[in-house]
Amino acid sequence: MSDTGKTVILTDIEGTTSSISFVKDVLFPYARRALPDFVARRGDEPEVRRWLDEAALDIGGVVSDACIVELLQGWIDEDRKHTALKALQGMIWRDGYERGDYRAHFYADAAESLRRWHTDGHPLYVYSSGSVAAQKLFFGYSECGDLTPLVSGWFDTEVGHKRDADSYRAITEAIGRKPNDILFLSDVVEELDAARDADLRTVLLDRREDYPIPRHEQECHDHPRVVSFSAIDPGARR
Repeated sequence: MSDTGKTVILTDIEGTTSSISFVKDVLFPYARRALPDFVARRGDEPEVRRWLDEAALDIGGVVSDACIVELLQGWIDEDRKHTALKALQGMIWRDGYERGDYRAHFYADAAESLRRWHTDGHPLYVYSSGSVAAQKLFFGYSECGDLTPLVSGWFDTEVGHKRDADSYRAITEAIGRKPNDILFLSDVVEELDAARDADLRTVLLDRREDYPIPRHEQECHDHPRVVSFSAIDPGARR
């Protein structure tokens, strides 16, 4: 990507562009319920098998599909950030989106700001613990319409964990911009700490819908704090 001089926006999804409750109360239970039938129907497909076998490595490698399903359901209950689980959830969620079982929640201020920043020439990238496939579904089937045309690139935990500074260094290299040209938006302070350690700029989203008790001072680790995308100025530098 050429250097446009415009700040690059790198955004999280859950708790940032969208409510935590949608993921916890809609998507996770949907995937948990659908897993047994999904594995029974599609477990022999190469891409599905790849991730089932990847998950099985955590309990010895050679186990029955029933054991793998039970393991995956346990990981959903724990909200474990395992790449295999995220990939399989993404496949299941696609079925739900395509059937119209739900639409992804998006805060109106986030959708409005992303559209405006895109029009203003700010490249937009997404970095979420959900798989890239799940991210594209989230943006493509949002309550605010198809937002995927706004996004220049997608990153998930295959690039590294979100609380690891090296992940943000890898993203910076992939984007092809200086770290200080990238503004990372997240609701998780530890993720912002890792991004700042990699010299990215940061903003903490502290939405009342997701965090009823405001986080201030020491809790923010000195990251700029906002309650809405509308309060973010991508061009502002500290």
